[in-house]
Amino acid sequence: MQKKKLVVIGGGAAGFFCAVNAASQNRELEVLLVEKSNKLLSKVKVSGGGRCNVTHACFSIAEMIKKYPRGEKFLKKAFYHFFTTDTIEWFEKRNVKLKTEADGRMFPESDSSETIINCLLHEAHKYKVEILMNREIAKIEKDSFEENKNLFQLTGKDGSVLEADFVCVACGGFHKAEQYQWITNSEHSFESPVPSLFTFNVPKNPISELMGISLGNVRVSINGTKLFQNGSILITHWGFSGPAVLKLSAFAARALSKMNYDFLISINWLGDLHENSLLERLRLIRQELASKKIINKNPFNLPQRLWEYHLKQCENVPDIRWADLPAKNQNQLAKQLCAQQFQVKGKTTFKEEFVTAGGINLNEIDANTMQSKIVPGLFFAGEILDVDGITGGFNFQHAWTSGWIAAREISIKSSF
Repeated sequence: MQKKKLVVIGGGAAGFFCAVNAASQNRELEVLLVEKSNKLLSKVKVSGGGRCNVTHACFSIAEMIKKYPRGEKFLKKAFYHFFTTDTIEWFEKRNVKLKTEADGRMFPESDSSETIINCLLHEAHKYKVEILMNREIAKIEKDSFEENKNLFQLTGKDGSVLEADFVCVACGGFHKAEQYQWITNSEHSFESPVPSLFTFNVPKNPISELMGISLGNVRVSINGTKLFQNGSILITHWGFSGPAVLKLSAFAARALSKMNYDFLISINWLGDLHENSLLERLRLIRQELASKKIINKNPFNLPQRLWEYHLKQCENVPDIRWADLPAKNQNQLAKQLCAQQFQVKGKTTFKEEFVTAGGINLNEIDANTMQSKIVPGLFFAGEILDVDGITGGFNFQHAWTSGWIAAREISIKSSF
C-alpha cells in the first residue's frame, strides 16, 4: 500500500514540531517540510537573546491562558492535550534539560538556542523528515486527481507542484493582509494582522536623556482606555521598553493600530500608589525630613538621575529643603510621580520580539485537533492562527502545543 504523505509548510518551531512528531508517531507516514527561505528555526535561534525561551514555568492552564491577548478560549482546550509539563518532558526525553529563571522563563541548561535547534534537526533526521528549502507555496487546492484519492495540490511560486494527503500550514504570522490570500483561497477567513510586542517611541522628550535606567514596579496606562500594565520599564533613547510596555502593546495591539500609534500614556512611577495617598505621604515626609535637601533625600528609592529629572520637571530648586517645599510644588511632584503623561508617536519593533496579532479565524479550527472545520485534512499550527502571547516563552508554548496536536491527529488519520 502506498505511503500517505504530509506536507508541513513552514520551518519554524510549530512546523518542525508537527513534522517530527507526526513522523515519529507514524513511521509509515511520509513527511515533507517546506520552507520558503534558506533558514530553518530562525525565531528559535534569536529568541531570548540567543538562548531560546522554550516555555514558561506556569503549570495552571487557567493562569497560563491569561498571558494570551488573543486565543485564550482556544488555548484553554488545546492545553489539555499538550501543556508546559509535556514540553519539558518532551525535551528531557531527548536529553535537553530546561532550567527555570526567577521570572519564570525556561531555557535550555546550555543557555544556547543551538541546543533546541540541534534537538529538532536530530529528530527530523532520525525519522526521515525530508526538508525542502527556498520553496514558497503560492496555492493550496484539493481535488480528486486520481481515482479513489482525494489529494492536496500545492503549487509553488516557481510553478512546481507537490501532492499530499495532509497539509499543515505553520508558516508564521504574516505582516500584511495580502499575504494570507493564498490560504483564504481555501475558503478560510482571517483576522487582519497588526504588530504586537513593540516599544513606545516618545520623540524629543527629555526623558530619553535617562536611557538605560530600569525600574521594577511601574504602572503604564493608555489614556482614554482601560488598558494598563504593571511591571518593569526601561527608558531608552527613543522612549520606553521593558516587560510592562511590551505586555501593554500586546493587549492593546488592535486599539493602538486604530490610533495609528499616536496616543497618550500615563506612567505611575510608584506603581499602584494613588496621587491622593502620595500627597498624604508627602506631608509626613516633609515633617520627618524637614531639614534635608529634597535632591539629597529621595524617599521613594528611585534612581538618583530619575529623581533629579522629576524635581526639574516640577521646577523645584535643587537646594530646597523638604520643610520649604511650597504646596504648589508638592502637588506638582505628586502628579509627576503618579500620573506623568507622555505623547507616544510611533513604535519600534525588534526582529526577535516581533509577533503578529491576527491570523486564521479560530472559529474555523478545531482546537482539539488543529484541523480545519472547512477543509478536511488541512491543519494549522503556530503563529498563522489568531493566537499570540506576551513575552516569556508563551508564544513558543503555543507553537509546541498546536504542532503536537496537529501531528497526533495526522498520525492517527494516516494510519487508516
